Amino acid sequence: MKIFSYESRFSQIVMRFAYACILSGLWICCSLPIFTIGASSTALYAVTLKIADKEEGQIVKQFFRAFRDNFKQATVIWLIMLGLAVFLGLDVYILLHLRTSTIGPVAVAWTLILAMVIVCIIVWTILLMYLFPLVAKVENTTPNMFKNSFLIGVRYLFCTILVFAIHFAMFVIVVRFFAPLMFFAPGICAWLSSYLLSPVIRACTQPRNDSGTPSLDGNGQENTNEVA
Repeated sequence: MKIFSYESRFSQIVMRFAYACILSGLWICCSLPIFTIGASSTALYAVTLKIADKEEGQIVKQFFRAFRDNFKQATVIWLIMLGLAVFLGLDVYILLHLRTSTIGPVAVAWTLILAMVIVCIIVWTILLMYLFPLVAKVENTTPNMFKNSFLIGVRYLFCTILVFAIHFAMFVIVVRFFAPLMFFAPGICAWLSSYLLSPVIRACTQPRNDSGTPSLDGNGQENTNEVA
């Protein structure tokens, strides 16, 4: 039957799903030291973005090449994000206890501070969704990676919401319905998210026309990023 032929759309989807599952295993193995999660995530997106663009090749080889090439910058970015996550988590924990243990204007003040921390958590989440795909796809300084991740995340807010929804839906499925899926969740989420992220990153990095005129980055300036 044509549906089971290699060229059929069904077979291509199944094959890419299998790729996502293999990539999940690679991501988990390479993330075990914890501090390498950034490099693993970058390598994961380096491959899934190629899959979304129909440019995939030997996925294992591509994964480890991207892991090696982006290790330094991705690790620095991950350690910064991890430190911020710990800081924000402690802030939420402390502020919740202070708010519940006080009354009157003081409790209101703690509530307002908590609201500001929640805004910071939202910003942190936006950064997390775009940082590693950008590291995988473009070359830039670490400060500019943070700046561009936030600006692109805000500019393409609908894409940001959809990418978050993919991860949140996977979290709900794993926690409430099928826990073993957690072993395949990283690759599946990155694979599905890449179909949304790839055109956004391409729009922010490639020339607008044949004359080579650069596109605008998230800051409204000419984008000088080089495609990795």
